[in-house]
Amino acid sequence: MEKRTVLITGASEGIGLEIAKQFAINKYQLILVARNEEKLARVYTQLSPYTEVLTIPIDLTELGASKNLYDLLCSQNMKVDILVNNAGTGLEGEFQKISLEKQIQMIQLNINALTELTHYFAQGMVERKYGRIINLSSISGPIPTPQMAIYSGTKAFVLNFSQALHTELKNQGDIVVTAVCAGPTKTDFTITGSMKNLGNMTNKFGVSAKSVAIAIVKCIEQKKRVIVPNTRYKILLSLVKLIPTTFVQTIMYKQMKN
Repeated sequence: MEKRTVLITGASEGIGLEIAKQFAINKYQLILVARNEEKLARVYTQLSPYTEVLTIPIDLTELGASKNLYDLLCSQNMKVDILVNNAGTGLEGEFQKISLEKQIQMIQLNINALTELTHYFAQGMVERKYGRIINLSSISGPIPTPQMAIYSGTKAFVLNFSQALHTELKNQGDIVVTAVCAGPTKTDFTITGSMKNLGNMTNKFGVSAKSVAIAIVKCIEQKKRVIVPNTRYKILLSLVKLIPTTFVQTIMYKQMKN
């Protein structure tokens, strides 16, 4: 059986690193992308004994970076069977008080880079009649989240975009687009100064990055449009659908302000 090649963005730490570990254990060829070259080098040392690993240091917040990445892989005649759009960033606080430049940068990474990479690599998947696109959304995707207005907005885009694209591509071969609605996860993402309150919640209720990664790798064969990789968060999202959105937002706003 031909080895499948997986491209994972944001692969130097957190959920991205754990996803890379799970694919490496299962002998997939890896293309790992992140902006920190030193961290990528350490990941290469860790995973290369298990499988073939290519690391590409690149900052996807920069305009044109996604196209440069695609062109580089095309120049080396490398195909991508599975695209994992994991790279993302978040900001917490009142919208008007957060740097507009930083919020635009977040949109560039969470939406624009994800969309560009999906567009480029989906074309080859359609030609080969096989592909998996896994986009990291969040439980903030279906829940408008005060104090994280732009972040939850970007994740709502990822959720809706992924589901719509899945319907477009599912009859063009064995192609599946999956949105991963991950809840608070114990990674460095939620302990930085920009996400302090979310980090406090994560310490209480968060799940491990490894458990999220295992669920993501399993979805390759499950062919689901949306996965919520934790029973607790599945129940939460089911309950939220039964409660008026304004009430949910009020509760979340108070929690995030504490």
